Amino acid sequence: MATVETRSLTKRYDSTTAVDGINLAVREHEFLVLLGPSGSGKTTLLRMIAGLETPTSGDVLVGGHFVTGLPPRAHNMAMVFQSYALYPHLTVADNIAFPLQARHMARDMVAIKVNWAAKLFGIDHLLTRKPRQLSGGERQRVALARAVVRDPVAFLLDEPLSNLDAKLRASAREELQQIQRRLGTTTIYVTHDQVEALALGDRVAVLDRGSMRQLDTPQRVYAHPVDRFVATFIGSPPMNLVGGDHVETGFRPEHFLPVEVFGDDASLERFTLNITRIENLGADRLVYGLLAPPQPPVKVISRIPCTVSVAPQPGTQHVFAVRRADLHRFDARSGASLDTALDAP
Repeated sequence: MATVETRSLTKRYDSTTAVDGINLAVREHEFLVLLGPSGSGKTTLLRMIAGLETPTSGDVLVGGHFVTGLPPRAHNMAMVFQSYALYPHLTVADNIAFPLQARHMARDMVAIKVNWAAKLFGIDHLLTRKPRQLSGGERQRVALARAVVRDPVAFLLDEPLSNLDAKLRASAREELQQIQRRLGTTTIYVTHDQVEALALGDRVAVLDRGSMRQLDTPQRVYAHPVDRFVATFIGSPPMNLVGGDHVETGFRPEHFLPVEVFGDDASLERFTLNITRIENLGADRLVYGLLAPPQPPVKVISRIPCTVSVAPQPGTQHVFAVRRADLHRFDARSGASLDTALDAP
């Protein structure tokens, strides 16, 4: 295990800057998530850390040693791709053993390590099968076992759960986190799924158009976004924004509730909402509407838990409120947060 660091790491393709001067320090044993939309540079950043892409400028350090420009084997990292990249003509056992055999490890030691990794991921009963005979979740486990067996200094995971259905993805997420905690291997995980990012990461690095917008714990990224982009990208539904000449006001849907919910609380900001639509999701109701005023009307969403008995109806007008402590303020021009400066992560 080792620290992984990037210093002013940059990658340009002709006139396009895919990664723009990113400084990142991944701590030993840490599970760090790179989160961002498509085209934000997260996979390119991961591939440069792995040694699969050559930076235009900047450096990569592993355990304090410069590895920029060295071949991938010098980085000693195990990468799991979105497609899993299993060899279709090899059995599960041979797929797991492949990186060890490439190192000319003794046959008996290869067998010991393959069996250990297979048991770790609960696939020891599948060792004689071929990838085509496996489910998506089983293939994902084989790819992870092949990564673990190498005993790398870090795991690099590029959206490894994206091919799984929602239920299997949730269980695989839990298993992956438990295994990483057990092994203690430094892990960098790429995803566009904010649920995965907030559930898995010790810290989350939010990327947009090649730049890192915020690096912090999942709780602080959600509760204290540094700018408008992070505020609206993190959260489902996203943060509501109400514009102003110089300041935009933001509030999370779960904080925006019928005024009756707050009782005698005096520290409220009240809004009149013209309700247009309601979605019943079982545990929650999403209430869509237009604030009145301002002009033009602003679309907002409220997330009301099923435990709240107040039931506004579409086509009616209702007073909603937010505690002032739950309001966020952003510079209308730059989008930067105007709230109290964050502590360094």
